[in-house]
Amino acid sequence: MSHTVISVDNLSKRYLLAHKSGAETREPYLALRDLIVREIHNIGRKTSDVLRGRQVLQGDDIEEFWALKDVSFEVKQGEVLGIIGRNGAGKSTLLKILSRITEPTMGRVVLGARVASLLEVGTGFHPELTGRENIFLNGAILGMTRREITGKFDEIVAFAGIEKFLDTPVKRYSSGMYVRLAFAVAAHLEPEILVVDEVLAVGDAEFQRKCLGKMDEVARQEGRTVLLVSHNLAAVAEMADRALLLDGGLVVVNGSVSEAISTYLSKNFAAASYIRPFRQQDSSPQILRVDVVTSEGSGAQHFGRPMEVNFLIRHENPMKRGYLSFQIINQFQQPVIHAFDPDLKFGSHSGTSLLQCHFPTMRLNVGKFYLRAFLSEPPGGEVYETLDSICHFEIVRSDRNIAWGWRPEACAYHEQNTWSIKKVTSEAEL
Repeated sequence: MSHTVISVDNLSKRYLLAHKSGAETREPYLALRDLIVREIHNIGRKTSDVLRGRQVLQGDDIEEFWALKDVSFEVKQGEVLGIIGRNGAGKSTLLKILSRITEPTMGRVVLGARVASLLEVGTGFHPELTGRENIFLNGAILGMTRREITGKFDEIVAFAGIEKFLDTPVKRYSSGMYVRLAFAVAAHLEPEILVVDEVLAVGDAEFQRKCLGKMDEVARQEGRTVLLVSHNLAAVAEMADRALLLDGGLVVVNGSVSEAISTYLSKNFAAASYIRPFRQQDSSPQILRVDVVTSEGSGAQHFGRPMEVNFLIRHENPMKRGYLSFQIINQFQQPVIHAFDPDLKFGSHSGTSLLQCHFPTMRLNVGKFYLRAFLSEPPGGEVYETLDSICHFEIVRSDRNIAWGWRPEACAYHEQNTWSIKKVTSEAEL
């Protein structure tokens, strides 16, 4: 049975934030003696901080900020732990403590193996040194011997793809070349624990696939431990055995990947809706509101789950010849689904109608999508309205049994959609 290589017990990290008082905060009038007393107090506080080796803050008011609060978890050898959360949740602070870059305020961390960290692009690189020299420098910073670095040197260079620029100072590298070399050094120097923070945010698609493949090789084949922080939920779902969800420095979920992703999505995604900003003065039909009802109910749609698109349409006169269709557009501005019903009839009533399009099973490639809607007479007739780039939503996947990396030409599939229409008396019925 695998043993524990990372043990975190009641870990907390506090930062002190300084705020200027006075004109900036519209403070009430202060007498001269009050200002003198305050400045003497500030000088005394700063002197005390210097003597005690604490952070010196420039400001009159000091506020405590807890980046982490009582965080506890364990990681087994060979396990891939995904760490997710919104910006400012405490993810990077946690990794910096695990990498021994900063110290915790309270709590304890026990590391049972050597750690290699890739927290920022080019961390530990010297801009004036060449790629070759920085490989040895960065390897030494990570605690590797010259013999270990030399033994892996050719693999590092081949993975990074910088053979032509090996003897060029890294200050002339692009950001993509920087991160490729940094990741190559960290991943190939055989650390027992690899800590990666948003490495997939930089680099082209080919490099990202290589990163995923290398991390899978490190974890699955070589039995090493990987801590992966990423906003790319698809990558976390694909790679991680378990997930940690942080929010406001607290652990919200420490368990399955699907539970962590679902909880994160339910809290951090806005509803995929469009509400008309104004109404036309004439009597022509108009779309008042559009809602994409996703499986998470918050703008996030799980792969393979049902999805519904609702349209609220106002028509002062009966729309016996009304026609509505919409497209789902992917992040490359390509329409992947065109939904319409040639037999859809509004009926003889006037006022407001609710059109609902239901997809029993929606299988789209993981990524971001939006709607483009058309309201018109039957094809070839007058176009009443066209709406573009509305109702942004995202397809996510928490099922690790689904293969990663779909072909673009095969990224859209769904079961036959069904339409329904009814008259509504108020917009609240949508």
